[in-house]
Amino acid sequence: MTPSEALGLAQSMGLTLPTPAYLFAALIFGLVGMVAFRRGRKTSHSALTWLGVALMLFPYGASSTWLLYGLGVALCAGVYATW
Repeated sequence: MTPSEALGLAQSMGLTLPTPAYLFAALIFGLVGMVAFRRGRKTSHSALTWLGVALMLFPYGASSTWLLYGLGVALCAGVYATW
């Protein structure tokens, strides 16, 4: 099976690949979450720690790019407010 046939089969089953904008945002929000998590653990600041965990994990549940950006910006604002 060629890669294009495999992609066509996956799309016929309802699976789609994420856009580059989605992948970029997931990477950036994940990195910001990792920094917030490490800073929260180092300073024993539980709110910052949990916001970092949320930033690292929420891209797995966001189904669309606009939802990813909206939730990511809101969580980053929370990190900024608690830093």
